[in-house]
Amino acid sequence: MKMKSRMMMAALIVLSVTACTYGQAGSKAPDFSITSLDGSNISLEEIKGNVIFINFWATWCPPCRQEIPGFIELYEKYKEDGMVILGVSLDRGGSNVVKEFMQEYSISYPMAMATKELYEAYEPGQYIPTTFVIDRQGNITDKHVGYMSKEMMEKLFLELSK
Repeated sequence: MKMKSRMMMAALIVLSVTACTYGQAGSKAPDFSITSLDGSNISLEEIKGNVIFINFWATWCPPCRQEIPGFIELYEKYKEDGMVILGVSLDRGGSNVVKEFMQEYSISYPMAMATKELYEAYEPGQYIPTTFVIDRQGNITDKHVGYMSKEMMEKLFLELSK
């Protein structure tokens, strides 16, 4: 029994270390500068000091579409308290598709088209949505692959806002 317990503990440690490395948790967030769809420039240096959610997504992705109403609600609730959400679209149809989607869904947080540099810096992987959570010091604390519920996002924000 002790051997089985030790093996399970070792496996959990390996999984934890692997998850942290893969998710880049604990590492400094790569700097970036990107032009949003409204034409303004957004850089990590400008928004550092806030709790940042960088969400790689696409208009055709069902889980992406599902999480957006919660993102909008939380952004409106916490933007004055230091919540920043940056939507990074991976749509190949271009910015007009995303702009129409933003208007239809009344998306109020900043949105940009993915650039090769941003994609390579953050390495979101092959699955979307993928959301990176960055603390006020500019460290990646989480890389969440898949749908992020409003409750999960709010919990992460409140923990990092302390």
